[in-house]
Amino acid sequence: ARHVLVAGDLYDTDSPSPRTLQEPLERMRACASVSWHVIPGNHDYHRGNGLWDHACALGLPPNVILHLAPEPAPLGEEAMLFPAPLRRRSETNDLTEWMDGAESTPGLLRIGLAHGSVQGFGTGGEAKNMIAPDRATRARLDYLALGDWHRTLQVGPATWYAGTPEPDRFDSQEAGQALFVDIAGPGAAATVTPLR
Repeated sequence: ARHVLVAGDLYDTDSPSPRTLQEPLERMRACASVSWHVIPGNHDYHRGNGLWDHACALGLPPNVILHLAPEPAPLGEEAMLFPAPLRRRSETNDLTEWMDGAESTPGLLRIGLAHGSVQGFGTGGEAKNMIAPDRATRARLDYLALGDWHRTLQVGPATWYAGTPEPDRFDSQEAGQALFVDIAGPGAAATVTPLR
């Protein structure tokens, strides 16, 4: 893989210790041949003078790209990334909605990256940061990588939660995995292979 998408919650708190702040960044630095694309999630949301400002002040590794604004960004030469970073623990609006009208160069893959709960897909009353279940279709995305749920879950043909290795409060759940995603070209079906 040349690109790894981290769909939020790299940290489980918005005020980690200096050592905890540095550890994952140094691990990503060690994989210099990979570009790591990171957005803030609900546990490590982006706020003024928060952990992401401190991480940037320390100096991010050159292969770690932090997406703090909802704006298209190149994902190598073959794709455009549409990130939806969280600026609060809980948002009332669907932060992926902007992707619908976002333009990209013809011939490039359109990849979304977001953190939240898909509406009407087994989310309970306490679900936060709601995302439309058909966002990939509405925004013409070739793939939508989601974070928040701890288990690996396919929401639609081109929408997946990779999950985390940490189980949450739900019973009988398979811990999350990394997802290897291969897409032949714009409009082609994504081939998704879960990796332990």
